[in-house]
Amino acid sequence: MTTRIADSVIEARPVIAAHTVDATKVYGRAETEVRALDGIAVDFAASRFTAIMGPSGSGKSTLLHCIAGLDTLTSGHAFIGDEDLSTLDDRQLTMLRRDRIGFVFQAYNLVPTLTALENVVLPLRLAGRKGDQEWISTVIDTMGLANRLQHRPSELSGGQQQRVAVARALVTRPQIIFGDEPTGNLDSRSSTEVLTFMRRAVDEMAQTIVIVTHDPNTASYADRLVFLADGRIVDEMHEPTADRVLDRMKQFGE
Repeated sequence: MTTRIADSVIEARPVIAAHTVDATKVYGRAETEVRALDGIAVDFAASRFTAIMGPSGSGKSTLLHCIAGLDTLTSGHAFIGDEDLSTLDDRQLTMLRRDRIGFVFQAYNLVPTLTALENVVLPLRLAGRKGDQEWISTVIDTMGLANRLQHRPSELSGGQQQRVAVARALVTRPQIIFGDEPTGNLDSRSSTEVLTFMRRAVDEMAQTIVIVTHDPNTASYADRLVFLADGRIVDEMHEPTADRVLDRMKQFGE
């Protein structure tokens, strides 16, 4: 007797680079209490570009900082891979941020006396590591910095400086890169330039990027968009476009 099993397609579950479980962040007490995060559960898939949006005070930057280990949750859990940040002491958390997380923020935070190349490899130098030279070259080429390596920050445009900051975040081959308004200080041309290179880092280098933004055009570079309001996730969008994002944001009064 032959038993026929129907053909089926089973999609592989995506690898999760970071996630939260019942993430809650409270500032103040009693009448002055502000619940910045209200029990958020969210996953961020590896090798994907995710954007987080929401009105001012929605908790988007707080969420980013707590997942990145820059702030602590009042209750709940934040994970990088399978590492629960709440179980780490200060030294362990510092090591995790150094070795497994990259950061790109609105301020470029470059060392003015160092060249672009020296700024890029600074995390490796601080860790006492030489780094993978092939990987460093790949990062530099992907970020379009090959002809700017000997320039100091004052000799670079805003977009070029932020590309150096992105390269610096990539150079340690982190598990995930977080960006808090990474194009907030840039004009539209420089913003497009930086976002294009960040998109390439995901598509060509399998990097994982999570950013906070208020700009629909910036969000359109992401694979997935998560909307926050009043400390909770209220919606998400896959393959967002600037027009679709703008229409959705109007519902939040932005």
